[in-house]
Amino acid sequence: MEKNWKIKEQGDPAVIEYLSEVLGIDKVLATLLVQRGISTYDEAKAFFRPELSHLHDPFLMKDMDKAIDRIGLALAQNEKILVYGDYDVDGTTAVALVYSVLKKHTSNIAYYVPDRYHEGYGISFKGIDYAKSNGFTLIISLDCGIKAVEKIDYAKNRGIDFIVCDHHYPGETIPDAVAVLDPKRPNCNYPYKELSGCGVGYKLLQGFYRKNNLPTEELEAYLDLVAVSIASDIVPINGENRILSYFGLKQLSTNPGAGLKSVIKIAGLENKEITVDDIVFKIGPRINAAGRVETGDKAVALLVVRDELNATSMGDKINAFNNTRKSIDNTITAEALKLIASSPEMKNRYSTVLYNPSWHKGVIGIVASRLIESYYRPTVILTESNGMATGSARSVEGFDLYQAIDACSDLLENFGGHMFAAGVTLKTQNVPAFKQRFEDYVAQHITEEQLSPTIEIDAQLELRDINPKFYRILKQFQPFGPANMSPVFLTKNVVDNGCGRVVGTSGEHLKLELIQEAEPFHVYQAIGFQMAKYFEDTKNGNAFDICYSIDENEFRGNTSLQIRIKDIK
Repeated sequence: MEKNWKIKEQGDPAVIEYLSEVLGIDKVLATLLVQRGISTYDEAKAFFRPELSHLHDPFLMKDMDKAIDRIGLALAQNEKILVYGDYDVDGTTAVALVYSVLKKHTSNIAYYVPDRYHEGYGISFKGIDYAKSNGFTLIISLDCGIKAVEKIDYAKNRGIDFIVCDHHYPGETIPDAVAVLDPKRPNCNYPYKELSGCGVGYKLLQGFYRKNNLPTEELEAYLDLVAVSIASDIVPINGENRILSYFGLKQLSTNPGAGLKSVIKIAGLENKEITVDDIVFKIGPRINAAGRVETGDKAVALLVVRDELNATSMGDKINAFNNTRKSIDNTITAEALKLIASSPEMKNRYSTVLYNPSWHKGVIGIVASRLIESYYRPTVILTESNGMATGSARSVEGFDLYQAIDACSDLLENFGGHMFAAGVTLKTQNVPAFKQRFEDYVAQHITEEQLSPTIEIDAQLELRDINPKFYRILKQFQPFGPANMSPVFLTKNVVDNGCGRVVGTSGEHLKLELIQEAEPFHVYQAIGFQMAKYFEDTKNGNAFDICYSIDENEFRGNTSLQIRIKDIK
């Protein structure tokens, strides 16, 4: 589909000039800093050289003191503590983190992950009943609980206290828990609002260690789990998330926990500097597959294991779940695309809402994302579970999905999420009304620009500006992710030198050797994945414009700079 190219605001020229001079860097690189809100030497230094000491005081978070006091009381009285979390990557890494660290201080601790199919998302009555029947008097919930008002009241009436650690938006009522840690709750003055669920768990542990004068360095060994959660949950990689990701990726690359090490090996990432993309596309999906195909507690079991032999065996099982997941989601995606293609009315809608009671609940979020690749618009995929329609929703750039779903809230039994992703539960008889209401809201609020994918271009660049020094500094902008995406550049009037060709097992990719008129003898290697369709347009000396990112290509032990083309015009 046709993509819009949009050049970002370049920023104040005086600030760009100042940063270029004081840091001794190219003006294009200085522009990238200004676009990321950096305008002083000290801000640039903090950006390029993150420090764990730059993390905020955990006690700035509302209720942190109450949470730490309650954990202290539980430890002093030898109470049984249950660590409870969601079944996705953020939830399972959060459970593994808090369970592993608190286990150093008590043997009276266990973890619980709800079953996606029988209990659904978040805190369940079944989980609370399990805690009661097994003598647990304190539950620490992670990545869930901010809307579980009724269930936390139920637990309280049964003599069970709750500490809620969440990062989702609260409802009108805050649950009556001993402590509710959520930077997005009203009246919480915590300076950074975008932590992952696992990130909130990390702040809890920071508070616990600080209050008890324990060496916080012990927590650094678990930053690999925090980095995996941040990348997998698609939260902004700025502020504290950037610091946690920076050090977590180092831990993941050099000394990961045994469970993550087994996943890294299976994913073919051993002895490699692991990136956010590696987590998003290779590590995260494997961890997620346990909760999608089986149960999330199998993912936690892998993440907390310390014995490498057991970790390898468990990693193999997780990988098998992932292979099963791939097969299921490919089948359902094909069925969904066929449904849309067979209906002219459905093809021309502003949204996609599909319901099939036989579809596998564990993969519908992935299917929603895949459909957006073909039909770029807000998408909800629904199936049936426990007599209800349940679904996952995904959005397109710039459109607030959460608001659209909130506008349909009277038709829903439950919903939660954020701007780009959400989950819904509703009565099956309400599905047709929901389809229409959702479509009406999207049609009224989405812009024409939001219905086509937009490539945001950071700056215009000449090919001659791409050199090892430029790339060495560009690499220091990592880790890349939301709010700090890998920079995209625009270069006009490039030409293939005649060696361009299609490559790939099915001839689906485009390999080019680019030159510019100003330097006809300097050749720049370029790859365009899934871009073979442009071959005819780029051969025979035709000039064209490209937008692209810059990365390294490793081939037969040699590493070289490579232009990764995103689009051609």
